[in-house]
Amino acid sequence: MALRIAIDTGGTFTDVIALDEETGDQFAIKTPSTPADPSLGLLNGIDEVLEAAGAARTGIGQILHGTTTATNAVLQHRFEGLGLLVTEGFRHLIEIARQSVPDGYGNSFFWVKPKRLVPLHLVREAAGRMRHDGSELAPLDEDGVVAAADELVALGVDRLAVCLLHSYANPAHENRVGELVATRHPGIHVSLSSVVLPEYREYERAMTTLIDVMVKPYCKTYLGHAERSIRERSGPVPFLIMQSNGGIVTSAKAAEKPVTMLVSGPAGGVLGATHMARLADYRDVLTLDVGGTSTDVSLVRNLTPQLTSHATIESYPVKSPMLDIETVGTGGGSLAWIDDYGALKVGQQSAGADPGPICYGRGGAEPTVTDAGLVLGRLPEALIGGGLELDANAARAAYEELGRKLEIPAEEAAAGVLEIASANQVHGIRRVTTTRGLDPGDYAMVAFGGAGGLFAAEVSDFLGIVTAVVPPNPGNLSAFGLHVSDVKRDYVRTCVRQQSSHDADELEALWASLERAGRNEIEAEGVARDAIDLVRSADVRYVGEGHEVPVPIPPGTTGVDAVATMWRDFHKVHESTFGFHYEGRQDVEVVSLRVQAVGRVHRPEIRPLGSAAGDAAPVASRRVYWRASGWIDCGIWRRGDLGVGGSVTGPAIVEEYGSTTVVPETWRSTVDRYGNLILEKSS
Repeated sequence: MALRIAIDTGGTFTDVIALDEETGDQFAIKTPSTPADPSLGLLNGIDEVLEAAGAARTGIGQILHGTTTATNAVLQHRFEGLGLLVTEGFRHLIEIARQSVPDGYGNSFFWVKPKRLVPLHLVREAAGRMRHDGSELAPLDEDGVVAAADELVALGVDRLAVCLLHSYANPAHENRVGELVATRHPGIHVSLSSVVLPEYREYERAMTTLIDVMVKPYCKTYLGHAERSIRERSGPVPFLIMQSNGGIVTSAKAAEKPVTMLVSGPAGGVLGATHMARLADYRDVLTLDVGGTSTDVSLVRNLTPQLTSHATIESYPVKSPMLDIETVGTGGGSLAWIDDYGALKVGQQSAGADPGPICYGRGGAEPTVTDAGLVLGRLPEALIGGGLELDANAARAAYEELGRKLEIPAEEAAAGVLEIASANQVHGIRRVTTTRGLDPGDYAMVAFGGAGGLFAAEVSDFLGIVTAVVPPNPGNLSAFGLHVSDVKRDYVRTCVRQQSSHDADELEALWASLERAGRNEIEAEGVARDAIDLVRSADVRYVGEGHEVPVPIPPGTTGVDAVATMWRDFHKVHESTFGFHYEGRQDVEVVSLRVQAVGRVHRPEIRPLGSAAGDAAPVASRRVYWRASGWIDCGIWRRGDLGVGGSVTGPAIVEEYGSTTVVPETWRSTVDRYGNLILEKSS
């Protein structure tokens, strides 16, 4: 037996899917996460899935891992020990920022700037300067760099970001700073902006580099511990990490630039949802990943997850290629609370894995979304196959207390909490659809995560969506997505050139150099040369615009044809993005050239279900509360009992290991040949 094991570490649970590469059998388990040291939960998950598969530790062929550790470090404001080195005269780079107030604030008087990543007294300047074209204006003051590093280390800095002017055009000064600091203070972590983000715009480059070095010690420590432990237990097993762009790299590469891991876990979910949507014959879908701490939503058009290079983690801009995922602070562990005005709220705070919801019996004291589902009868009295018993009486008592404060019955309070949680998720979906001129009703929804099936139909009702897909093992789909990912690396080179005066041969040479770097690095990951795809794109704008749009270059288009295609297609992309174009009336300029190198790897084959009888009888009945109808006796089905074509008409509950799917009164669910539960709104 050769097992490929995929592990997704979330804020509450660590999800594992193991695939037997010989038989195609799947084994899924969930185990509590260990936030203090994520590697412990990872190793526990490996042991438990090996036991479930009846395999030895030496039977592992590959381990894939997705994680939210990098994001959590930012959300928890672990800013201690950060320092910043900038070009002389740019010490206030972070304060100046973009001088803009975020959307939604009508008056800047009421807006409070986010907490600084680095206080001003921990910012130092380095004399020396590069021009925008990469030529040296003034030599680097090496003695000054050493003195600045000494001062920062004496003040407690153990993580240093270096962001020098125009280093994207010539990294020589930054490289020398890295050498000097490594020699003088080998124990501190250093990130160079020319490595992390070789693009222009100093503020975004500095912030991205700060985020990278901030999370570096956490990621290096736990990935290193996990890899050493895996090697001691199972030998030299490949240990691959999911990146934010939906591709995998070795753990060593991921630890070198951990900013690429910020949405590592959610990216696996989007890939898994896209794969199952393909099998279910849906090409345009919205993904709804409801975990214990948050909900991640994304848009997939024509079976292609959307990419972005601009993201915001909390209030901090991060510029790195990643899947376009919106995160909402509402999950199964989100707390229900009453604000100063007496209004019921859900999230952002979460009970997390420790202590967890009240019904877990681990010391949780405030009602959560999971407690609400239990009070309403929508959840069973034990989760993850009976491995986690729930205390229904404690959950009920908590909602009776909440109901007294609101002067409503406990079940009304619990139903209100689920409705508010659904509305929060709807808001996230509208940010990737309605605000971009798209109608969510034109898409099917793929709902997953431990609580995805709990909300699938209700969120769809909010949005006018008539079809929702709940894949097999939905609580572990983000882990499954790791199995269907490729090796990916992104490369970028800033090169501001106008169409009216550009040199096509120069642009082609830059693209070709990025392709060579990509091909060499992907080959070094063990991918055959004929399994490597190189995808070109460019960031282009009209002269005078402040922001650019990405223009894809069709596969196989090279040389002057690629450059001509870029200029021609830009106007179409601008029209589709903003609703207008200035073709023939305004000069165009390219800002950055990009290449994504993709190494195609073996994907596991998902076998269709056998010819077992479709329909099955309910295994039990339970009282379930609905806002419109009150308490109703509902049938309880085991998902594993339903064969191809098996259908369940609401109101009903479909239970399985790791997840529960709610089928409301106006919905019907049917199992397709790949085991997807297809929920459809009745006319």
